[in-house]
Amino acid sequence: MTYFEGGVSVVRSVGWLFPAHSRTSLPTIRPFRGLRYEPDAVGDLARVVSPPYDVISPPEQRALLARHPRNAVRLDFPPLEPGDRPDDQYRRAARAFAQWRSDGTFHKDPRPSLYVYEQTYRVPGTAVERTQRGFFGRLRLESFGEGSGVLPHERTMTAPKEDRYKLLRATGANTSAAVGLFRDQSGRASELLERVAKRKPDVDLVDGEGIHHRLWVLPEPPADSPDDGVTDRTVAELVRLANAGPVTIADGHHRYETALRYREERRMTLSCEEDPAFDYILMLFLEATHEPLTILPTHRVVRALEGDASGARLLQGTAALFDVRSAARGELLAAFGGEGLGPGGRGSFGLWTREGGAFLEARREMFGRWLPPGGEAVRHLDVSLLGVALEQLARIAASDLAAGERVGYTKSVGEALDWVDSGADGADAAFLLEPTPVRDVLAVATEGDVMPQKSTYFYPKALTGLVINPLEW
Repeated sequence: MTYFEGGVSVVRSVGWLFPAHSRTSLPTIRPFRGLRYEPDAVGDLARVVSPPYDVISPPEQRALLARHPRNAVRLDFPPLEPGDRPDDQYRRAARAFAQWRSDGTFHKDPRPSLYVYEQTYRVPGTAVERTQRGFFGRLRLESFGEGSGVLPHERTMTAPKEDRYKLLRATGANTSAAVGLFRDQSGRASELLERVAKRKPDVDLVDGEGIHHRLWVLPEPPADSPDDGVTDRTVAELVRLANAGPVTIADGHHRYETALRYREERRMTLSCEEDPAFDYILMLFLEATHEPLTILPTHRVVRALEGDASGARLLQGTAALFDVRSAARGELLAAFGGEGLGPGGRGSFGLWTREGGAFLEARREMFGRWLPPGGEAVRHLDVSLLGVALEQLARIAASDLAAGERVGYTKSVGEALDWVDSGADGADAAFLLEPTPVRDVLAVATEGDVMPQKSTYFYPKALTGLVINPLEW
């Protein structure tokens, strides 16, 4: 979070301040020669692209495998097969990748390019339609910490990182993109992206969720091209705008940390290569000030309330922390899953039990002594307030949240309420949330903190298979 003291801008970082200009590096973004499917070889591109690996369920994986023999899921989320030895699935992905490069399934673009990407979609559970635009490029890897131009906002887990590491080591390519946010107060980046979107796209498809995806290839002009006012400088200007401040990782923390590990491993080979491609990662860059980005809330379903933490007692106890107004089931559905999502960040929640429901407005002064350590931004989050409420009212500690035994998660308000009404899996109460605002994600990352579990779900996800980043020039 940026403040101004004595005419000098400063950035707050976990309890202390340092001058904003002391940041020792800005991010480095570059165009690259991407690998893309050859339509003449695979036909309908909608049949070979896939969602990213981390949102694919086992049934969805099987459906993608059956959709086309060269679907990108075979590279990004290779399936286990009967009789597999350890890591056979990664070796199989590497063989398929090499085969598809040699048989004409993929072609490599002749010039380094940025890839402008547009997604038009309906916000789930609402009637709101949005279009967001960004661009794929390479981001130079930086370790996290003071002075870094790349900021994280969430913790990672060991098992997914090991999976991504084995895949990256086997294929030598980024098969799916991380997502990074940059800020351009001028609005110029959005103007440039909108201008590109008026051209005929190189890729135009609708996926199984009804999301419309379009992609434009923007080759970088030759270095010796004249500055004549005619040569397209869009690539250079987009890079300049996105490079002007830190990039906050929105999605793909596991991929990013895996890429750091892979980079260090490659450096140990004492390669003399200057500016090697393994120093970079494939990233979708989204402008976070003017582009209409969507974060979906993740609602909490509490299991196995006991004794004085029963549903009725829970409703009664909320008055200790919240201003409470009773709510019928339909009112909660309309407020948290109706025509549009709330703005978030207001400390507003819904509660549903089999004994009734309520709208809850946090009285922030009652939460202070229980809030997690860290900067102002992370302590202000709705999910941080809810963590306190779950511990104080439902006797669910942070360790229980991490284990996932006492709390279930869903992005559907209707599913959350139905879960409680049926009592399935011991469900007794549902806490409904508004989305975390993008500005809050940026503020937490700027202060050097990370978000609590299940704080953000950026939607929609970038398709895998539109462009692949081979770690080569």
